[in-house]
Amino acid sequence: MSEYSWPSENGRFHEAGTAAEWLETVRSLPVGTPIAGEVTGRQPFGAFLSLDGHPEAVGLARVDRMPRCMELPTVGQVVTGEVVWHAEHNHQVGVALREWAEHEDLLPQFVERVGQVVTGRVTKIAPIGFFVRIADCVEGLVPLAEPAADMAMSVREGQDVSVRIVAVDLDRTRVVLAAEGVA
Repeated sequence: MSEYSWPSENGRFHEAGTAAEWLETVRSLPVGTPIAGEVTGRQPFGAFLSLDGHPEAVGLARVDRMPRCMELPTVGQVVTGEVVWHAEHNHQVGVALREWAEHEDLLPQFVERVGQVVTGRVTKIAPIGFFVRIADCVEGLVPLAEPAADMAMSVREGQDVSVRIVAVDLDRTRVVLAAEGVA
């Protein structure tokens, strides 16, 4: 099975219900209602859900509500969440998954730590530099520049390194780091 699929590819064909069925779905699942369902398909923009007790509607958990370090749930996984919107044209019910909503974003805590040296693990080496995880769901980039260019040649994924927090941009969810040495 590929990473992405439509519900119909997983044996979960959904044909939009009647207008009356849709109105009943919206009435019985207002925004804020807790829901449960099974993941029936995955696309780059989100995960499709069959909603328990509402076969006439399709749930959609969009990636724009997903914390940046988490992944879409897998097909067949049972999830819980809360209704956040309705789309009448395709009878979709927008869902914020509970595990996404309960995830604490640690990035704002690093604004106050600019200038500090921390230890993190190299997660990826790229042509522009290397990425270092400095906390759960918080990664920063050590851009390739002197002396980081020399260090980039000697680091490997999974290695612990010391880095200085140079800047934190909350709007763009970016952290810039400077290499301090191998831990």
